Amino acid sequence: MHARHFLQLLLLSAVWGASFPLIRIAAPAFGPWPMACLRCALAAVVLALLMRVMGLRWPDRAHWRALAVLSTLTVAAPFVLFNWAGLVIPAGYSALLNATAPLFGVVAGAAFGDERLTGRKLAGCAVGLGGVALLVQLGPVQVDLPVLLAVLACVAASASYGFGAILMKRASLLHDPLPASAAVHVAGALLLLLPAGAAAPNVRITPGAVAALAVLGIFTSGFMYWISMRLMREIPASAATSSAFMIPMFGVSWGALFLGEPVTAGMLPGVALVLLACALVTGFNPFGRARAGRTA
Repeated sequence: MHARHFLQLLLLSAVWGASFPLIRIAAPAFGPWPMACLRCALAAVVLALLMRVMGLRWPDRAHWRALAVLSTLTVAAPFVLFNWAGLVIPAGYSALLNATAPLFGVVAGAAFGDERLTGRKLAGCAVGLGGVALLVQLGPVQVDLPVLLAVLACVAASASYGFGAILMKRASLLHDPLPASAAVHVAGALLLLLPAGAAAPNVRITPGAVAALAVLGIFTSGFMYWISMRLMREIPASAATSSAFMIPMFGVSWGALFLGEPVTAGMLPGVALVLLACALVTGFNPFGRARAGRTA
């Protein structure tokens, strides 16, 4: 892997890690559905303007159905789920639970026939579920029904990312990354338009929420999705998605720095198990080459 690829992965991790505190700021003002729709719309506008400047064309109409499915899995569904969870649990929790996405990516790879599901990977899935349970029980948040439902929402969002990563890799090989990224966010905005419109009367806009949403739409969704698709064309999928290992570090750090969220020693066993699970299911080895695998 070239140094520029690693730097791009580091950038992806830092920016995506920052998205969780931004969600905590914007979600109470906009609500899960309108916020997700506006985030997609902002990303679509920015990417469409870039397409116009670069003289690129939209994907053929025949491909839009597949891109809409990709949009559902990689933007629409996870955006809504993480937005809803952001109303309940700290940003650091969401970022740490997002680290389970590689587990689902490997399961999805086996389901789609892209790789074989081994005993090592099954063990990793079990370890990952144990890590999530420990994180919920030992973290600084009191466990109740809303917290458990928010945790399940994060896990469902991570599963969506994991399965969507398979389709995203394939789309990156079929399309120019920029038009494909723009189409994905246009489709996401359209998919979310009706529920967002129904929830619009409950929106309570604040300057901070607007700023947070602008950063989420323009940078963490628009530019970063495009960079991610470009990386998937240039390096192996397991390497391109390895940013998932670093997102929790940034998510917890940004949450503690900007929102004053507590970071306790009780969270460490759960975090360690989640990262161990990711290493087991993806073959990731920090001291050597990664084995072939899928991450989210």
